[in-house]
Amino acid sequence: MQRLAAISNPRAAQAFIDYMKTRHIAVEMMPEEGGRVALWLRDDQDLVEAQAELDRFIQNPNDPRYMEASWASGDTRSAKFVYPANNLMGLVKAKAGPLTLFVMAACAVIYVLAFLGLGGPIFSLLHFPANPDEDWQLWRLFSHAFLHFSPLHIIFNLLWWWTLGGEIERKLGTNKLLQIFLLSSLFSGFAQYFFSGANFGGLSGVVYALLGYLWFIAWLAPQKGLGIDKGLVGFMLFWLVFGFVEPLGMNIANMAHLAGLLSGCGIASWDAKRQH
Repeated sequence: MQRLAAISNPRAAQAFIDYMKTRHIAVEMMPEEGGRVALWLRDDQDLVEAQAELDRFIQNPNDPRYMEASWASGDTRSAKFVYPANNLMGLVKAKAGPLTLFVMAACAVIYVLAFLGLGGPIFSLLHFPANPDEDWQLWRLFSHAFLHFSPLHIIFNLLWWWTLGGEIERKLGTNKLLQIFLLSSLFSGFAQYFFSGANFGGLSGVVYALLGYLWFIAWLAPQKGLGIDKGLVGFMLFWLVFGFVEPLGMNIANMAHLAGLLSGCGIASWDAKRQH
């Protein structure tokens, strides 16, 4: 299945679906956040024609042909939603690229193995280098980002990684997301190790880098078509500052967050400068 677009009016979306039936093209509707609905093309082979028809529909959704199609199909109800068996995975894949999905899967597998009793050996293998014997084990400079220590820790980190990282990978490609991941995990790891040692882990430093990248690239290079809600930026910055208070005695990798944010802003500034 191929996601075509999101529409705020479910009734209009249903009319488009009914019209596409007259063209022998199957389109389905699924609910999304904020009361919007997504149009999904069932057969990718129809993508070119479906996209052309969608563009025409968006330009004039009140064209009588769409409502007539609903009457002809006998379906003038309010929106109906189809929930195929692969709905959840389809939504996840629609907003993510291969690297986004790989990191999510790796973090999940590592967390499950740790939950099953392998936490000690896994942490010993993947934590940031903490002694001279580990200095040349270069994977440790990045693998600490795959470690998570509680359900909330991994859920929130993967949610933000999927949302922000998926946006960057879909718009700018896998190589750009990989660059941000490697640089931010490196810088955030060194910052956190310098202030608190090697007893840390998680994607949060990388997540803050993604936030910083989207924030600055939208400001400095809007032509790239990337952006982020200002309310979300404000919330994340508040949490960054609040984390230094260590609420409820929580052990928060504050320096990793700060270094990640600064590295993301720096990468975005560099990318924007190269455009001029």
